[in-house]
Amino acid sequence: MSKVVYEGWMVRYGRRKIGRSYIHMRYFVLEPRLLAYYKKKPQDYQVPIKTMLIDGNCRVEDRGLKTHHGHMVYVLSVYNKKEKSHRITMAAFNIQEALMWKEKIESVIDQHQESQVPNGQQYVSFEYKSGMDTGRTASSSEHESQYSAPEDEEDSRRSLMRRTTIGNGPPESVLDWTKEFDAELANQNSNNQAFSRKHWRLLLCQNGLRIFEELLEVDYLPRSCSRAMKAVGVVEATCEDIFELLMSMDGTRYEWDCSFQYGSLVEEVDGHTAVLYHKLLLDWFPMIVWPRDLCYVRYWRRNDDGSYVVLFRSREHENCGPQPGCVRAHLESGGYNISPLKPRNGRPRTQVQHLIQIDLKGWGAGYLPAFQQHCLLQMLNSVAGLREWFSQTDERGLPTRIPVMVNMASSSLSLSKSGKSLNQSAFSLDQTNSVNRNSVLMDEDSDDDDEFQIAESEQEPETSKTENDFKKPEEPAHDIDLSCFSGNLKRNENENARNCWRTSDGNNFKVRGKSFGGDKRKIPAGKHLMDLVAVDWFKDSKRMDHVARRKGCAAQVAAEKGLFSMVVNVQVPGSTHYSMVFYFVMKELVPGSLLQRFVDGDDEFRNSRLKLIPLVPKGSWIVRQSVGSTPCLLGKAVDCNYIRGPTYLEIDIDIGSSTVANGVLGLVIGVITSLVVEMAFLVQANTPEELPERLIGAVRVSHIELSSAIVPNLESE
Repeated sequence: MSKVVYEGWMVRYGRRKIGRSYIHMRYFVLEPRLLAYYKKKPQDYQVPIKTMLIDGNCRVEDRGLKTHHGHMVYVLSVYNKKEKSHRITMAAFNIQEALMWKEKIESVIDQHQESQVPNGQQYVSFEYKSGMDTGRTASSSEHESQYSAPEDEEDSRRSLMRRTTIGNGPPESVLDWTKEFDAELANQNSNNQAFSRKHWRLLLCQNGLRIFEELLEVDYLPRSCSRAMKAVGVVEATCEDIFELLMSMDGTRYEWDCSFQYGSLVEEVDGHTAVLYHKLLLDWFPMIVWPRDLCYVRYWRRNDDGSYVVLFRSREHENCGPQPGCVRAHLESGGYNISPLKPRNGRPRTQVQHLIQIDLKGWGAGYLPAFQQHCLLQMLNSVAGLREWFSQTDERGLPTRIPVMVNMASSSLSLSKSGKSLNQSAFSLDQTNSVNRNSVLMDEDSDDDDEFQIAESEQEPETSKTENDFKKPEEPAHDIDLSCFSGNLKRNENENARNCWRTSDGNNFKVRGKSFGGDKRKIPAGKHLMDLVAVDWFKDSKRMDHVARRKGCAAQVAAEKGLFSMVVNVQVPGSTHYSMVFYFVMKELVPGSLLQRFVDGDDEFRNSRLKLIPLVPKGSWIVRQSVGSTPCLLGKAVDCNYIRGPTYLEIDIDIGSSTVANGVLGLVIGVITSLVVEMAFLVQANTPEELPERLIGAVRVSHIELSSAIVPNLESE
């Protein structure tokens, strides 16, 4: 085996044919001539999933930040300029790891380039200069950098150039205030004299920060538009750590940004540019002055000296209109400049500059100067919040934090006109982080490496065959008298009924079709294998196991009639324990069938096959995004206890055994009365003989009331 230059776990990032992006954890290995990745850390002479030959024609394209179900990943694309269709796209959850891989791969490319370029000439890197992106219309995440040498002419040039600065420059509407502007450029911006940069005056020192006010020579400044102000402070942390904290809008932001109430992604323009919605939390007489919100463009880049620039500028967007109860402020200019300083006593130090020039609008800003001053200082104090956050968390062994950005576009509604969905979603961003992070590793298709390289802007419509193409053999009706079964949760077929259940249509769920092994196609599930005859809703001071032993329950009634039943007991922990119990019944098990092998198999087989497909047709968007609709192997996600009786199999699913599932529960329980949830249970098919998959059963529960649960009378074991 060749000497390994660098190796480690990274994320495979791509986009399927139907347009949905996916991310899988894979183990990447970089050798002097080869880049390869595996499902697991390779041992001996294991064959990789995919390889790519590294030579002087290869390039590493930075594609910036991409969002996938709330995850923010930093994407790199390695390709050969002679054959662009052959590429490997990889990503990391933190920018340090992405930069390390970029540096290592480019060093290998440089070694090959030295042997190819005559007279020992090498690449010459250059730094981004302001104004170089004039007229840029292409997304930096979809096209190769226009600043690198043209490929057709590159081989003939004696001096080859490779861009190392990340980010092609801000959009034309966003002012880069971190650059020094000369008089000529200031004259070009004479139509907006607020951009004419002069010099700064120290206004005050507060919370260990120096607060500056910009001195402008202007004839007129709107009453509600403040002069630009910036806060400068030193934070004992690396530039990368500070940058990642700034970019995410998860629950950690409440710990350092006192002006933050809610934030979300409106549109991802490219890897370095996005449109965001931001609701401000300003505490200046909130009973009198209306809250403010912003819709703005955010651009970021990393300079060659290791510093980061984040720029803001307000803009209008069709999916982010004015909100009732809020005044839409206008951010004229703003952002952060994060620059490294020399370490002191072995600790990293970074200078953070935060600039704001904002028009808060409304009568409060126009007639109450104290309001404007107070709000600006509150927003600038986020630099002090950053300093204190890192000073308290530096010595702690913190788990790896995956940056999160809630995506408005992925939900079924943009911004709630009433504003309720915004307030409800803000409290659960930490839970969303942990849930979404785990969903990456629990994706049932995570073993399928689809090598589809489709441009982000191209989305093919999902193709589906007609029902006749997948028509399954009709089965005779079970002819089971359902009138003799009952549970304490009532059945109601009314669409708007509350605190009830009904059987869910199998076609609402997609399962593996007969040809799944070849084309990975899923089809509507169709008819269930078993009938759902009753649902019980229990509560107790302790966990309720083996509920099928309860006298008079649906499982015992089925046994008296010679029927076989499967009891699914979903256990919800808490100060009060709840259990929702589903009773599925059929005449008899078919010998040799997948269901029969599951019922009579061992626990290891059952854990590897029992699958749940969830749906939330009605509920807040944050719940729908957290729960999702991805199939989950229950035995691998939570603890399942199987109790095989003579005429039944009970499955006790302990939701409390998983911190991720607990995160979902904390989110769901608080709003359960407003939710409609569908669940389908099935046994996963892994071989062509077991296909197509069939549902054991599916249920729809609507607007459950916690108070309706009863205490069951369970006999001792």
